[in-house]
Amino acid sequence: MSAQVQPAIVGATGYAGFELTRLLLRHPRVKPPLLFTRESQAPSDYAELFPHLEGREELALEPFTWGKLSTGGVDVVFLATPPEVSHGLAPEAIERGCRVIDLSGAWRLRRPEHRQVYGLEDNPAQSGLRSRCCYGLPELHRPALLQAELVANPGCYATAAILALAPLVQAGVVDPGRDIICDAKSGVSGAGKEPTPATHFVEVANNFRAYTPFTHRHTSEILEQLDLRAQQFVFTPHLLPIPRGIFASVYVPLARSLDNAELLEMVRDYYRDSPWIRLPRNGRLPELQFILHTNFCDLGFVIDEVRARLLAIACLDNLLKGAAGQAVQNLNLMYGWPETEGLN
Repeated sequence: MSAQVQPAIVGATGYAGFELTRLLLRHPRVKPPLLFTRESQAPSDYAELFPHLEGREELALEPFTWGKLSTGGVDVVFLATPPEVSHGLAPEAIERGCRVIDLSGAWRLRRPEHRQVYGLEDNPAQSGLRSRCCYGLPELHRPALLQAELVANPGCYATAAILALAPLVQAGVVDPGRDIICDAKSGVSGAGKEPTPATHFVEVANNFRAYTPFTHRHTSEILEQLDLRAQQFVFTPHLLPIPRGIFASVYVPLARSLDNAELLEMVRDYYRDSPWIRLPRNGRLPELQFILHTNFCDLGFVIDEVRARLLAIACLDNLLKGAAGQAVQNLNLMYGWPETEGLN
């Protein structure tokens, strides 16, 4: 199979950028990615930063310029950059004939009241592009991805919560008059590679803490994609003392009685064409150890008949299904390739 598509990664030195590089290097339908950093000075040998790729001398790391993007014949650009950077780069990349998959939050939100969480103001050209942007959660927007020129890769917490709730919301079994409570935990890599006092080893090891209760940025994605009211959804993230992984416990009030057989049929039917969704067998609940370093999202459910509610659990790897793996999944759909290509 001849590789035809030339990808580039801007922000290749971060955790998600490295995972993207690793995945694209083994993808049978793309050429080795061009690797760019936003910094003006960078080691030319990518393996200096990531010895995992020692021996791949062709992986030069260069400061990003539009000229290098053009001369490299790039077809699709992955932006593993902060929101304010992606907000500026995406329109010009598309203007230059590239398709864009953005891993930041810059393009995920359409409603003005939600976009305020990133503090970005669109100019007229950006507003027009936002209206054409596809939210890149394949399980919800698979048909739209085929024609997309700009894909906004979802947030990791948002991916977990939305995948846990989407079948229930669509089926109309969620009671709109009571709160949905999402209690989610993430490994430290979710905070990015840039060190901060809060992610220092001494602060994280043997510790467990909540942060940004009620105000986390990913809340807006969940509300928008599931068409929920802010008053009915409560979200608090927590930091686990582990490198990677997300474990989300979502407590869902039920509008009517529901038994296990109907629930499982509902979820299986909703995800019947979704190869990266798994329901553990024999009623076993998801665990982080079984999804690490994969693109799977494992879902599990427990019904509380007495209190008319259920517990939905979603487990995923925040750097793969929550970032780079999902970006490659979106790439596959954008070009009409099998959804699992390069991810098995």
